[in-house]
Amino acid sequence: MASILLFALNASSQVNYTVKKQLLKDDFSSSLNNNWIIEKQPADTEIVAIQHGKLLLDTYNGATVWYKQELKGNVCIKLKRTVIVEGGKNDRLSDCNFFWMVTDPFQNNMFRRSGGFKEYDSLSMYYVGFGGNYNTTTRFRKYSAKGDKQLLAEFKDQLHLLDANKEYQIEIIMKDGWVQFLVDGKLFFSYKDAATLTHGYFAIRSTRSRQEIDEVEIDEIE
Repeated sequence: MASILLFALNASSQVNYTVKKQLLKDDFSSSLNNNWIIEKQPADTEIVAIQHGKLLLDTYNGATVWYKQELKGNVCIKLKRTVIVEGGKNDRLSDCNFFWMVTDPFQNNMFRRSGGFKEYDSLSMYYVGFGGNYNTTTRFRKYSAKGDKQLLAEFKDQLHLLDANKEYQIEIIMKDGWVQFLVDGKLFFSYKDAATLTHGYFAIRSTRSRQEIDEVEIDEIE
């Protein structure tokens, strides 16, 4: 049975929007350096690379891949993402994770970490851990720069957890105070934030697993 906390009771239908301007469209047909900044452990076993026209994250200690440009205001982020479980050394059905509207109020240099999850505790951001904790939870949090990681909502039922080797269409919407997270067109989280994070960076995050990401699109919306 699903469990969901009070803050998610703002849930509604998906907000309507129109695309005002395309900010990014990346099908990973060229260098990662064009649009992305990688934070990971230096070991050769930690792989973040373009392979077969997709972004591959094959890591044990985890990796965070940041879009270089700061986002502001109303935006929509779309991408395709698959957690691969085929017997590889890092294959584990867990941790299809996202950071967005991320800022670091205490540092001028945003990109200074090495991919360890706890390194991000001091950031201000929204976070979704889709299929976290060995695919037992899907959680939506709002981090404050003071180290508070407010749990806004949580699911534990199979309908909101990961299936191995399934390509998911993810959509994140920020519009007029609404924060929404959709999977394959289904609204997982919908939150009207009275203190909305109105700007910051977006990142694709994982830990011990092998994942593929494709067709990232970020749009300014109205």
